[in-house]
Amino acid sequence: MSKIHKILGLLMLAVMLLAACGGQATQAPAATQAPAATQVPGATELPSEPAATEAPTAAASGEKATITLATWAGADESKELQAVIDKVNAEATDFQIVHQAIPSDYYTKVQTMIAGNTAPDLMWLSQEFVANYADNGALMDITDQVAKLSDMPAANLDDYYPSSLAVAKYQDRLYGLPWIAQPVVLYYNPDLFQKAGVNPPDDSWTWDTFKDAAKKLTLKDASGNVTQYGTTFSGWPPIQMFIWQAGGEVITPDLKSAPIDSPEAIQGEQFYADMIYNPDYAVPEDVIKEQGFGEMAKAGKVAMFFGGASDDLDTAWQKDPKNAKMLMALVPKGPKDRTTFAWTAITAVSSQTKNPDLAVKAMVALTDGIHHWKVLAPRKSLATVDVIAAAVPGKKDSAPVILKAAESMRSFNIIPKHSDWDTIFWEQFQDPLFHKKGTATDLAAAARPKLEEVLP
Repeated sequence: MSKIHKILGLLMLAVMLLAACGGQATQAPAATQAPAATQVPGATELPSEPAATEAPTAAASGEKATITLATWAGADESKELQAVIDKVNAEATDFQIVHQAIPSDYYTKVQTMIAGNTAPDLMWLSQEFVANYADNGALMDITDQVAKLSDMPAANLDDYYPSSLAVAKYQDRLYGLPWIAQPVVLYYNPDLFQKAGVNPPDDSWTWDTFKDAAKKLTLKDASGNVTQYGTTFSGWPPIQMFIWQAGGEVITPDLKSAPIDSPEAIQGEQFYADMIYNPDYAVPEDVIKEQGFGEMAKAGKVAMFFGGASDDLDTAWQKDPKNAKMLMALVPKGPKDRTTFAWTAITAVSSQTKNPDLAVKAMVALTDGIHHWKVLAPRKSLATVDVIAAAVPGKKDSAPVILKAAESMRSFNIIPKHSDWDTIFWEQFQDPLFHKKGTATDLAAAARPKLEEVLP
């Protein structure tokens, strides 16, 4: 089977990540439906047949080598990214980065370029794609090259949050550097809390506290129609986060089992199932389809919303008074701990690059630039209120919460056949669980053997 056909199967999990909110953050595709082909929102898409990547080399005259970069950035994000690239290019003496934005059908087009031997030198990959691309030879092992760049801040691997750096590795080899790690936090509407006489969330909150508040914050009019919901779920936030908080796991660290039927996993799964689409606590599915997911929170119709740390719910109201005021808190603590999911993305180097050393050097320089643009930079030395406020001034008040959440964040354990695994997890477990077609215990027991068939 060709490399491209192996990779094509991975157009899956990204559609489940970081729905709802615009703003400073890079947006992973919407999380309101079952997985489908990746569609990264943004500006007008590129032509269907991307131009072939040249094989640039530094000319004897001292010209800079061109290093191409493919991203899913839309129009606004591309403009901001270009400012970062311009600064990197101005400081570089031997390379210049040229950005190729692919705001729609990103992975399909990148895979087509790989198959046609016209891959960009550098490419953005969200966490669920790294193992597959590395396993199929699409990425360059940069372990040794990065080790030689110790004078560049972003090349110091000890500075990264371990869970974030793990996303960039496959079989203990490095294939890129993470440029963002977004821990999930809890956005809440302080005005709705005050009107309902409910104390705002704090570090003492547990699942029970959250559930009780969600019920009190779900209000009805005299006719019995719900006018305000306590919270909302849709497959986002990932159910894995609640499984982890109960002490369970969906894929073990050694990638050898999928214990979704353990007592701990069942506890997290059942909590999620009891909340999602339940009108006593959360927005029903049909209402989400009619009024949006994050849009309802911004409209003041949902009191609590799980979102990424760089989502704009806590800043949108500062720019437009039509948006409801929302503040940020840590996610509630589960029976074991307060582990929170972190959406993580990396910049990888293509195995097809004609300038491997310069491509790695450019990637490291660019990564450092992005770390001062995006929230949260996955480096401990940059985990400060000042760095966050400099990147996104509107996040200054939320910065302490973001930094606290980062201490407990983690990403998925990713396997090369994650597309197949995730399809099974959705179709045979999550979707029927969310639609009350079986209990967590029964569905998990039935799905586990099928999930384990696709593990390495």
